[in-house]
Amino acid sequence: MKNAGNTILITGGGSGIGAALAHEFHAAGNQVIIAGRRQAALDAVVAAHPGMAAMTLDMEDPAAIIAFAAKLVADFPSLDAILLNAGIMVAEEKIDLAIAEATVATNLLGPIRLAHALLPHLEAQAASTILTVSSGLAFVPLAATPTYSATKAAIHGWSIALREQLKATSVDVVEIVPPGVQTDLMPGHAENDQMMPLAGFIAETMALLRQEPTPDEIHVERVKFLSEATKRGEFAQVFGMLNGGH
Repeated sequence: MKNAGNTILITGGGSGIGAALAHEFHAAGNQVIIAGRRQAALDAVVAAHPGMAAMTLDMEDPAAIIAFAAKLVADFPSLDAILLNAGIMVAEEKIDLAIAEATVATNLLGPIRLAHALLPHLEAQAASTILTVSSGLAFVPLAATPTYSATKAAIHGWSIALREQLKATSVDVVEIVPPGVQTDLMPGHAENDQMMPLAGFIAETMALLRQEPTPDEIHVERVKFLSEATKRGEFAQVFGMLNGGH
């Protein structure tokens, strides 16, 4: 992935990791389009970044995704990167079907639908990139958020398989694997000192993205406690620690 000169869509770009990455890509000389549900949040980010663009998008709505993709390509024909960052994380008491279905629709079906809609355009570019966002919880699940953990595990597997399918094309697939980060993804996360400060996560992530060649997976040091637990033979221990066991 080029460091500058890309035209990049960032979903979930109105807050948190998405907004912070949008700032970095914009500052590096890329055309950035942010997308999200909340117009006011998008407007606030764009106001601070002259030249950045914004489009509203509901990742749960299949028809809206198709219409969005068509307008995006028409308005930004140089589009050559998409960062599928939008997601929700909601605690579930046992199985909460409403939460589970919304989480699957937003975190898993949304990225698949949007990538499907934009893939023909991306394949037609000389070089393009699909960036996915999974989680350390893709590797060791959090019992309080079972469906969130499952969708991120699915995104991890999907990213690996999609990368293999597209290896003979011009499309690269890069997976960003965040730890818990101080954002408003869940109530209390932004103030939780157990979470990684957002600025530190963004700085380390951008440094990894700038490596040549770009790594297939972006693991900051903080997430390796989770993402490399199985490799270390410590899955059961880490799972117990994460979920209040011993």
